[in-house]
Amino acid sequence: MELLNSLLMMLNEMSPYILLGFFIAGLMHAFVPQGSMARHLSGTGWRPVVKAAMIGVPLPLCSCGVLPTAIAMRRAGASRASSTSFLIATPQTGVDSIAATWSLLGPAFALIRPVAALVTAIFGGVAVGKSEHSVTAACDCAPEAGVTVARQGFIHKLADALRYGFVDLVSSIGGWLVAGLIIAALITVYVPSDFFSALGSTPIFSMIAVLVIAIPMYVCATGSIPIAMSLMLKGLSPGTALVLLMAGPAANFASFTLISREMGRKPALIYLSSIIIGAVAFGLAIDYLLPTQWFDLGHIHGLCGHAHGFSVFATVCSGILVLLLAYALLRPHKHHNHINTTEMTKEYQIKGMNCPHCQATVAKAIAAVKGVTDVDVNLGAAKATVSGDHDSAEVIAAVHAAGFEAVQ
Repeated sequence: MELLNSLLMMLNEMSPYILLGFFIAGLMHAFVPQGSMARHLSGTGWRPVVKAAMIGVPLPLCSCGVLPTAIAMRRAGASRASSTSFLIATPQTGVDSIAATWSLLGPAFALIRPVAALVTAIFGGVAVGKSEHSVTAACDCAPEAGVTVARQGFIHKLADALRYGFVDLVSSIGGWLVAGLIIAALITVYVPSDFFSALGSTPIFSMIAVLVIAIPMYVCATGSIPIAMSLMLKGLSPGTALVLLMAGPAANFASFTLISREMGRKPALIYLSSIIIGAVAFGLAIDYLLPTQWFDLGHIHGLCGHAHGFSVFATVCSGILVLLLAYALLRPHKHHNHINTTEMTKEYQIKGMNCPHCQATVAKAIAAVKGVTDVDVNLGAAKATVSGDHDSAEVIAAVHAAGFEAVQ
């Protein structure tokens, strides 16, 4: 019962802010033209790097969703430096996670987190730019398929915003959000209060321990928030919590491997080093330079077994969020036991898809190919079934331009 109470209280604290973040994220997706990003991120110098970081901070993309986006931008002409900056900034935060951070960790964390992501991204991007001995020519591949779309009216864009924010985005991070809440509740209820006391007294050791755990694992920016909060309630320092919030979403082995393949080993090492150095530097700054009362979690009620009731508004928001998560996690996916491949219907194996965002990106890219009349992208089977009188080479090129690989 105590575990359920802790879980519900955290859900009530977060749900209004998460729903607001999903709505803002949907509006950004529908009304901000993404195809123009690469044009602003080409060229050399620090300006494209800063632009990439500033674009990436509010975008609600997880580390798997940001990879194909950044690769597509790179192939469309963005520099290695700006692409690296975008890769560092984007998964660490977003409008949804900023709102959720405010709800559980307070305004100081909500403000410092995007600032840390911005500074770290600029540092990493500039470092990559300086490491290149010569300016690399813009990619000579065609602009990515599926970025330019037909003009839509306001109602259609609003519907697209709601669908993306409350369906696609929930599908993308819902599983990790649920996992984060459950892990946080388990830590809160079952881990003794003095378990982390030794590490908490020496922040640098606790930060190293968190890095060892956070870098190989995968957790989204929003899902990491309740885990960080629970660790703080058990004695770890606020700076250590920030290390988890930065390194957990931004760095994992899959990201490092793909970046190495697409941009080279040196940019990948700079990418990883920038996240580690930035996380530890900001973590130490929080622990030794900023007032401790800024990071007090006294506003959190009921997480340690002292419930103070549920507000009606928060409870309604929690109910809506639970319904959205249930729909996203349990909705049926299309499966094909047998597909007859003909001249008009062809099947492609897609490599690199990790979430519904990736699935939607692939579908959008293929749908833009001349002659394609229908596309069915199966995330679980990693396959795309394409109908219409189309050229297979163009489909493969479109998928490649979108940041994935296709094999017929």
